Amino acid sequence: MTEQWPDGVGRHVLARASSTNDEALRLAPSLSGPAWIMAYEQTLGRGRRGRGWTMPVGNFAATLVLRPKGGLTAAAQLSFVAALALYDALTLAAGPAARLAIKWPNDVLLNGGKVAGILLESAGTGGVVAVGIGVNLAAAPDAAQVEEGAVRPVSFAQETGHRVAPDEFLDLLAPAFAHWQHQFETWGFAPIRNAWIARAARLGQEIIARMGSYQEQGVFEGVDDSGALILATASGRRAIPAADIFFQSEA
Repeated sequence: MTEQWPDGVGRHVLARASSTNDEALRLAPSLSGPAWIMAYEQTLGRGRRGRGWTMPVGNFAATLVLRPKGGLTAAAQLSFVAALALYDALTLAAGPAARLAIKWPNDVLLNGGKVAGILLESAGTGGVVAVGIGVNLAAAPDAAQVEEGAVRPVSFAQETGHRVAPDEFLDLLAPAFAHWQHQFETWGFAPIRNAWIARAARLGQEIIARMGSYQEQGVFEGVDDSGALILATASGRRAIPAADIFFQSEA
C-alpha cells in the first residue's frame, strides 16, 4: 500500500498530541523543510471556526507544516491541493469503486457522507502554514455532535469494509500531496481548480451558502480563479469567498 515518500519532506509520528496543527506550528521554527506531523491520539482537535473535531481510536490526524510560495492567496489555495490529495489517497486505500467527492470548501465525502476535513492555519510570522487533515478511518462521530443540517459523518471502515492504519494512510497521503503541490507550484492554480471541479460534490445543483446569520441559495457553478465559490442566485451570479455549505436534502 505504501507509495514512495516525497524527497525532502519530514515524517514525525507521535503517540499523542493536543492537536497536530498546534504541534506543527510549535515545531516549525526548528524544521529545515516541510514536514508531516501525525498523532495516534489527538486530545484537542478542532475544525473550522473553532468547532471541535473528535478523534476515536484508529482515526487519522496529521498536519503538513510548510512555507508555501506565492503569498497569502497561494497559501489559502493549499486547501484545494489537500482535498485532491485526500481524494487520491482515499481512492488508493478503498479502490476505484469508492464513491468520493469534494465538498467546498474543505471536506471530502464518501458515499455522500463526510469522511475527512481540512483546516489551514498560519503562525502569523515567517510564512508558515499548517495544513491539518482529519479522516474518519475507523469510526465516525455521532451525528448528534455535528451542526444541524450538516452532512452526516461516516467512517472509511464502515463504508468500504477496509481497515487502514493511520501511519499507512499517511504514506499514501504524503506522496499524493507532493504530486498536487508540484502541479500547483509549476502551473499555478488553474490545473488544481479544474481537477477539483471535476471531483466536486453537487456541481450544477441547488445548495445553500450560510455566512453567519445570512444565507444565499442558488446553483453551484464551480469556483473562480481565487477559489471562491460561484453561486447562481435569483439576483445574479455571486462569488463567495467564505461560507458554510448545506445541501438541499440536508439543510
